[in-house]
Amino acid sequence: MIYRFRQLVRALSGRMTAQEQEFVAGVLSAKELNLFRHMARFDRRHCLDVAQTLKRGGQPDSILIKAALLHDAGKVGDDGRPIPLLYYGMFVVLKKLAPGLYDRVAADGRGVLWPFAIHAVHEQRSAALALAAGSAPAVVAILHDYAADHETAATRLLAWADDLN
Repeated sequence: MIYRFRQLVRALSGRMTAQEQEFVAGVLSAKELNLFRHMARFDRRHCLDVAQTLKRGGQPDSILIKAALLHDAGKVGDDGRPIPLLYYGMFVVLKKLAPGLYDRVAADGRGVLWPFAIHAVHEQRSAALALAAGSAPAVVAILHDYAADHETAATRLLAWADDLN
């Protein structure tokens, strides 16, 4: 619970400095940067934190850093609307206490339930969006493997950094 509370505080207060924005712009291509910018502010902050954790952990691999910056790009609907922050608490609670209900709500995904449908497949969507944006095949492969829970050296590192943030 403390971890989730810290996540909420970071989400609500998470702004990016000019230096951080320059870092992101220096790593991502123009089309990838467009994906990044369409994410909700709190998801951009989270993805940047994941990338910075990897960098601080000694990961110089720009492919892995790109994957970190884009791993939640799929949390945006087809209409360009990002998942509102208030849904994230519901995702966590339902997945933990009533995973079957989460799955049923995500499968429905109509009306006010649309964020559940997007959230349930956001990792696959992230890989597809990166592919459509012309990301390097290695970036798309990391995102695809991450979505499929296929453990590789890259997905282990991405999961480690993601779990810390």
